[in-house]
Amino acid sequence: MNRGSALLAQLGDRLEGLRGRLTPGAEMDKITWFRAGGVADALYQPADEDDLAAFLRAVPEDVPITLVGIGSNLLVREGGIPGFVVRLSARGFGEAEVVSTTRIRAGAATPDKRLAAAALEAGIGGFHFFHGIPGGVGGALRMNAGANGVETRERVIEVRALDRKGEVHILSNADMGYAYRHSSAPKDLIFTSAVFEGFPEDREAIKAAMAAVQHHRETVQPIREKTGGSTFKNPDGTSAWKEIDKAGCRGLMIGGAQMSPMHCNFMINTGNATGYDLEHLGETVRARVLESSGIRLQWEIKRIGNFKPGHEVQEFLGQLL
Repeated sequence: MNRGSALLAQLGDRLEGLRGRLTPGAEMDKITWFRAGGVADALYQPADEDDLAAFLRAVPEDVPITLVGIGSNLLVREGGIPGFVVRLSARGFGEAEVVSTTRIRAGAATPDKRLAAAALEAGIGGFHFFHGIPGGVGGALRMNAGANGVETRERVIEVRALDRKGEVHILSNADMGYAYRHSSAPKDLIFTSAVFEGFPEDREAIKAAMAAVQHHRETVQPIREKTGGSTFKNPDGTSAWKEIDKAGCRGLMIGGAQMSPMHCNFMINTGNATGYDLEHLGETVRARVLESSGIRLQWEIKRIGNFKPGHEVQEFLGQLL
């Protein structure tokens, strides 16, 4: 019996009555934009917030639950993910609704581009930067995603979430504890929706701002590759790509993984990269930048799961610590 089947057998009838989609032995390379990674014991896609709450109440607290979003900045290790992976469904969590002349309520599975489009349609300014973020609202809320000089925290009014027991929490902007590419909201909370606020703006002006965002992405980022977006956060006073370039890592390859020659803070799967290749490359870059400039680059890409035995990767390759 594989791990997924064993997990479902262990829970018996606790999962009866759930309305979402349950997949034992889920191949995570089908989800991540890197198209690499191991297998989750089981994947659950809840039908809606009530179904998610029922699932959380049904699963014992000693069974791990890992939340993933669209998969755009996600690296999954080959050893797989124990317990359940939860991925919010587009049908239950993917709508963007205009609730006033300046406010939009969006589900956590709403693509950032869809949020930007809803704002354009309603003549609400301040959301153009979401057009350039290849992710979903839930991830943007969690990591304070930003682009073109604007961050998610500048638009958030309140966030709705469920805890591990399936209970609802409403968080204010201050409760989210935002900083650069970071939120200090409790890690066990699963965001289900949020209310955002912009300002009235002419649609043509919004459209022009979105076009500028798209042009920037197409000219400086490898958006047609299998990539996880920006690999490392920008250090204080400099840009990650500049430090990577100075360390001689532009175009650097390990296995099928490469730091993009076009934008060297983008890591790409050239065709057959494994999760090990990608993480090994990232830590090699971190070690070389540390040696070159003394800067400890911090991952922006989220890495989850267990290492495959014999394919462990140490931070900074275990050197220069």
